[in-house]
Amino acid sequence: MQYVLLIYGPEATEEPSPDELAAEMAAYDVFSAHIRDRGAYVAGEALHPITTATTVRVRDGRTLTTDGPFAETKEWLGGYYVVEAKDLDEAIDYAARIPEAARGSIEVRPIIDFAAMAQPADTAAAGAN
Repeated sequence: MQYVLLIYGPEATEEPSPDELAAEMAAYDVFSAHIRDRGAYVAGEALHPITTATTVRVRDGRTLTTDGPFAETKEWLGGYYVVEAKDLDEAIDYAARIPEAARGSIEVRPIIDFAAMAQPADTAAAGAN
């Protein structure tokens, strides 16, 4: 099953030093190698700061845009990984290894597999044999 690991942390108030940035990137490289070595890596990206966000809503047929995120929060979504894990426990283990887990939080959510849901029950059962 696939899970998305949403990485939340406080928005930086100042730019990290080159040494701090190098150390942070090295920690993420170690984590990324860990999940790649296990065949769990599906995707992952870092996101620009919330100052670059635009929220879109459609109301009464009109598209409305607002600068910034949907809601004011103390933590912001800074990036994500999509991993293949045998179960929630394995996905939680991966999430705990993400460097930001030591400062912020990692939200673990299963991804819906619509293709599997669309299979007729007899086809899905036949594939299990």
